Amino acid sequence: MPASSNTFEIKGASVPLLTLHLRSCNLDAIAAEMRAQYGEEGGFFDRDLLLIDLSDIASNESANIDFSRLCSLLRQHGLIAVAARGGSSELMDAAAFAGLPAAPQDIMPTRAAEAQQEPAAPEPPAAPPEDIPGAGAMFITMPLRSGQQAYARGRDLVITAMVNAGAEVIADGHIHVYAPLRGRAIAGAQGWKGARIFAQEMRPELVSIAGVWRTCEEQLPGDIFGKPAALRLESDAMGDRLVFESLSG
Repeated sequence: MPASSNTFEIKGASVPLLTLHLRSCNLDAIAAEMRAQYGEEGGFFDRDLLLIDLSDIASNESANIDFSRLCSLLRQHGLIAVAARGGSSELMDAAAFAGLPAAPQDIMPTRAAEAQQEPAAPEPPAAPPEDIPGAGAMFITMPLRSGQQAYARGRDLVITAMVNAGAEVIADGHIHVYAPLRGRAIAGAQGWKGARIFAQEMRPELVSIAGVWRTCEEQLPGDIFGKPAALRLESDAMGDRLVFESLSG
């Protein structure tokens, strides 16, 4: 048996991770979409640890990724890539060369960096439902000014004051604004398609649900703009689209 040490101790730990499911090797396109979804560099993530999942491009024999550049791009948005998994042997070798070791296939990253680690069930369902944020919500009662940001990780966001133009509100669950919404609103930030955005006065600069977004440079319909309204994500054979609904009765 090894002798005990007075200078260190090695223990198990549950480390929360986000996952980037890479579906393209085009880093320019990835950079553009990240700016569109999360704004300019920084602010959305806070040095969150990230696992790069290459499963979606593993069968692409011509796939080639500059992992050093990809990691630099992610760092600009506050994401720290620590490992990769699911790629071809060539991709995994390239990732390792860039300092990203291979992660076990059975590792289970969390949907949000602050999600609480739960004990694993003995036999989890073979096909679990979509990840739905847990109970509870973040409440904000003060107006959000231009340049301010609020992020409800792993839960809903409830705001009872104005969200001014230039402000940004983000939630992994739903967003409820019981006041004018004039800034940017991003719900289902970690990919939950069931998220919705509600506003007492809907006039946002940008809205997004589960990565599907639209800017509101063109004024919304008369029964939506400046009125009580909700936003949901609708999916069909044609793809995903955002749908506004009037709540004026």
